[in-house]
Amino acid sequence: MSAMNLKHTLRLTFAAALIATVVTPGWSQAKPIRIIVPYAAGGPIDVTARVLAERVKDSLGPVIIENRPGAGGNIGADAVAKAAPDGLTIGIAATATHAVNPWLYSKMPFDAAKDFAPITQMLRVPNVLVMNADTANRLKISTVKDLISYAKANPAKLNYASGGNGSAGHLAGEMFKAQAGIFAVHIPYNGGNPAQMALQGGQVDFNFDNLATAAPGIKSGKLRAIAVTTLTSAAALPDVPPVADTLKGFAIDTWWGLVAPAGTPRDVIVKLNQAFVAALQSAETRTRFANLLAEPVGNSPEDFGAFMKVELGKYEKVVKASGAKVD
Repeated sequence: MSAMNLKHTLRLTFAAALIATVVTPGWSQAKPIRIIVPYAAGGPIDVTARVLAERVKDSLGPVIIENRPGAGGNIGADAVAKAAPDGLTIGIAATATHAVNPWLYSKMPFDAAKDFAPITQMLRVPNVLVMNADTANRLKISTVKDLISYAKANPAKLNYASGGNGSAGHLAGEMFKAQAGIFAVHIPYNGGNPAQMALQGGQVDFNFDNLATAAPGIKSGKLRAIAVTTLTSAAALPDVPPVADTLKGFAIDTWWGLVAPAGTPRDVIVKLNQAFVAALQSAETRTRFANLLAEPVGNSPEDFGAFMKVELGKYEKVVKASGAKVD
C-alpha cells in the first residue's frame, strides 16, 4: 500500500472510530456539532443557521454556530473543507462560495466541486429587478419588455448599480444585458446598501437586488418591481412576473445550504439531512423565514449536489463574461 493510500485509509478509520464513540442511536453526542457560517453574525445566512440550530437540538443534540467571515466567504468555507469528516463540523455553502468565487478569485484555497459533501439546500431568496419609480414613470417602463425596448432605442443611456464588481447584482446585470442584447453602464458601489440608496435617490436607473433588501423601497413606492429573477413567481411578490417570462431560462437568485467535508460517511450525511430537512419543513421555521422573505427548500444530498454543479457551471460563463476578477 502506498503512503498516500495508507494515509487515506487511516483518516477514514479515524473518522469512523470517532463517530462510533460520539454517536448513539439517537444521535446524541458528547461533543456539539459546529456549523461554520462564512459570514459575519447578524446577516440573513447567520440568522437562518441559528434558527435551524435551535430546531434540530432535540434530534442532533447541541449545535453551535461559529462565524468565520472574510475573503468573500472563502475563509469559512475552507475551514469546513479542511475539517475532519466526522459529522461534527459542517458549514454553509452559498452562491458566492460555491458558484461565484471559484471563477472570481484567481487563487482558491479549496475546490468547490470536490472538497464538500452536500447535505441539503436550506433556502433561496429571490432577487428582483427594480427601477427608481420616478425614472420608470418618466421613461414609461413597467415591464421587462419596456426596459429592453427603451435600452435598444437609446443605447448606453441606462445605467445600473451593484454592490461591487463580482457581486450578485453585477453578475445579474451582465447576464441580463447578454440575454437581452442591450448595453447599460455598470456603476459599482461599495456594498449593497450604498447601491440601493443611489437607486432610490435617482443617481442610477435600475439594479438587481436581494428581495429582502429591496422590499422596503418597493413598499414605500420609491422603487418599482419590474420582475423577479427566479424561474417562477416569488411568494412574497406574487403579482410580479419572472424575467424568464421574457428571457427564457433567465434565473439568478441567492441560495445557501449545508455541506460537510468530503469523505463524511454516507450514514452520517443521511442523518444530518433528515434532521435539517424536517426542521426546514416545520411550520414555525417557514413562518420565521417568511419574515426574511426567504423560501425554505430542503432536498436530498444528491439534489443539492446536482444543483450546485449546475450553478457552478452557470456562473463560470457569467463571471468570465463580466470580466470581474479578484486577485
